[in-house]
Amino acid sequence: MSESHTSTVPVILSAFITGLIFAIGLGISGMTDTTKVLGFLTLNSDWNPALMLVMGGAIVVHAVVYQIVKRRPSPMFTDGFHIPTRTDIDRPLLVGATLFGLGWGIGGICPGPGVVSIFSGSTEVLVFVVMMAVGAFGWQQIQRKL
Repeated sequence: MSESHTSTVPVILSAFITGLIFAIGLGISGMTDTTKVLGFLTLNSDWNPALMLVMGGAIVVHAVVYQIVKRRPSPMFTDGFHIPTRTDIDRPLLVGATLFGLGWGIGGICPGPGVVSIFSGSTEVLVFVVMMAVGAFGWQQIQRKL
């Protein structure tokens, strides 16, 4: 996030609990299993549609919770909602989405599940996540110079 937010104990605790719920959900659903992910991304006779159900379920839950949350005047631990307002499709979005898709398609690891999968002990996952962080940090440094 580019905005500065004050971290308080309730904010950190909330982030901890929601992150933990997210990680457990990724593990239970199989989103951390690269073979399952690649089976979903590979559209051939061995295609595995299971992750479509996981994503669909997540979208339904989010849609319901979002409707409840947006009725509140503000979030529980900050003064206002920080909802993106940009709707344009520009070159950086297209290039970034393409690179994201290439990384996900080649490795079968998505960023969130990749971070959770670090605890699997897989060297490949560890290298993926470290390089993902290096790439993200490197791009932030380039953006600051531009």
